[in-house]
Amino acid sequence: MKPNHALLALLFAVTALADGPKDNTAENVRPVPPPGVAVPEADKARLTEGLIKLRAAIDEAAKAQAKNPMLADLLPDVEIYHKAVDWALRYNEVHKLPEVKSADEALAEGLKRAAALKEGKSPWTQQKGLVVRAYRSKIDGSVQPYGLVIPESYIGAPVRTDIWCHGRGETLSELAFIDQRSKQVGNVQPKGAIVLHPYGRYCCANKFAGEVDLLEALEHAQKFYAIDEERIVMRGFSMGGAAAWQFAVHYADKWCAANPGAGFAETAEFLGGFQSEDVTNASWFQKKLWHWYDATDNALNLEMCPTVAYSGEIDKQKQAADVMERALRGEQVDLMHIIGPQTGHKIHPDSLIEIEKRLADICAIGRDRNPQDVHLSTWHLRYNRMHWVVVDALEEHWVRGRIHVRVMNPTQVAVRLQNISAFTLDVPAGHSTLWPLDKVNVTVEGQALTVSRPRSDRSWRVHFRLVDKRWRQALSPEMEDQGKLVKKHGLSGPIDDAFMDKFLFVKPTQAAWNEKVDAWSKAELERAQFEWRRQFRGDAPVKDDTAISEADIAANNLVLWGDPSSNAVLAKIADKLPIQWSQGKLTVNGKDYDATSHAPVLIFPNPLNPAKYVVINSSFTYREYDYLNNARQIPKLPDWAVIDLSKPKTSQAPGGIADAGFFGEKWEWKAAPTK
Repeated sequence: MKPNHALLALLFAVTALADGPKDNTAENVRPVPPPGVAVPEADKARLTEGLIKLRAAIDEAAKAQAKNPMLADLLPDVEIYHKAVDWALRYNEVHKLPEVKSADEALAEGLKRAAALKEGKSPWTQQKGLVVRAYRSKIDGSVQPYGLVIPESYIGAPVRTDIWCHGRGETLSELAFIDQRSKQVGNVQPKGAIVLHPYGRYCCANKFAGEVDLLEALEHAQKFYAIDEERIVMRGFSMGGAAAWQFAVHYADKWCAANPGAGFAETAEFLGGFQSEDVTNASWFQKKLWHWYDATDNALNLEMCPTVAYSGEIDKQKQAADVMERALRGEQVDLMHIIGPQTGHKIHPDSLIEIEKRLADICAIGRDRNPQDVHLSTWHLRYNRMHWVVVDALEEHWVRGRIHVRVMNPTQVAVRLQNISAFTLDVPAGHSTLWPLDKVNVTVEGQALTVSRPRSDRSWRVHFRLVDKRWRQALSPEMEDQGKLVKKHGLSGPIDDAFMDKFLFVKPTQAAWNEKVDAWSKAELERAQFEWRRQFRGDAPVKDDTAISEADIAANNLVLWGDPSSNAVLAKIADKLPIQWSQGKLTVNGKDYDATSHAPVLIFPNPLNPAKYVVINSSFTYREYDYLNNARQIPKLPDWAVIDLSKPKTSQAPGGIADAGFFGEKWEWKAAPTK
């Protein structure tokens, strides 16, 4: 397959469809996505009839292949064509009239795939060139698309795979995306490599559910294609460049290399320069939460991932690589930064040649699966692993945690760290270079410990814990923390963390104690459903409080709306939560509030299933104003907040923020930091 150079030149000139000072007015926020165009009635009628036929064909295929063990992984490949056309019509997301033709083509392809699947066939899985695939997400059960470019040379042997994150596109509906992925090779096509194009759940810079989307798409693709895990390259440009930066630092041990282009790498400095927005007056907790996606804060992790950055010389988004270069210099690392001469917001063709050469050289070596020097920087336990080093507990969340581990010789390991109170060294079978006949000497911040030696399969797993300011070998975190409330991976907050995994909205069926709280919580639930569909492209799962089963509690992070009077599940756990809530008074972190005009939002381990979260009265916490620039799309509320309903909700907040903060490492109350 030869690249279309004219098309590539067009694609390189990626244009952000938004951003700039005009989008700095929180009182006048335009909708994202924007309204579509009017579809002629005749076209609408034809497409609606086509949707009915496709739905019937999908149902027939599913029934015919009910015993097919691959059905769950193949059915989304058909369903995505129905969703793409259905949502475009239903939600006024046909953004230009040529998309009507795209819808006809999508229905035809969906019918073709449904007919094949009914017969137990899936020819698209053997297709070369451009292939649209889809999977069903664990988060909300939605069908999400991704695109592949399969080289003609692919014969089923392990092959290099590049992941390309797309740029900002406010009109990039599912219909537009699958049309693009059916007709356009894309910005890069390394010789002999598969290229995976994640949808990223629309236009969120692959954050939150968009972050999980990439991982789920990759996992789905690996079921069908021989993706060489030692040669996966993380790439992207513009908004996709921002995504590539955050994936490079958060999952550095997964990639053979990273190649971010343009975009942004942190929040405050980018918004100040690119957006002309002063964020110095942001709340203290929002500044803490910038650490989630500020790649500059975890630049250390790029020591574990070979990185080739790109910028146009006169592109304002060159700022991203510049700030990363500065951050890396602080870690004694010199960034390889290729700059397109006198080039704006596009990829210079000569620079692309140089980038591809360097990435090919890196891929010829492959990922280092067993480094003897491991470095990890993290601010919360969502990102707690680098190769065989696992951070189990922090001394304090949202303060920098760092760990450096070096195998000195076959019997000695040295560890340096900060803000970490428990960690595990977990070398997989066959990978330990330590001598299996002797005990191992581990030095942690100068304290010498003699610990267990490797097993006969050359695996080595040792747990360490700080107790009374002294390090000791410990039992596993599961055993040490059994029956205790502690922050850990997958259970560390803040509120937005609950929506990185399977969740369920629990709708109240009774009236709340107070009319204002009742109206506010119902409106926030309605908004949460509406915005989850618009921003993360799925239907948020919802059940009545009276219908919640033990299976629901076991499988989901429960998002409870209302108050203990209106929501039966909330009533069941109210006395086990850290707040006190009655008809007249709300007590939060030692302060009393008028319950007729205040409501809590919070995240906490579910008392009915402490392995999962319970969230009270909140979905993802960034709002309409933040849709206008991806750098704004960070958590806006911490672990808990008290909402003052006497103040109006805005495009930035669900009401007045009377107080807010983080729980401590044992999910206890803690005071706000002193200024």
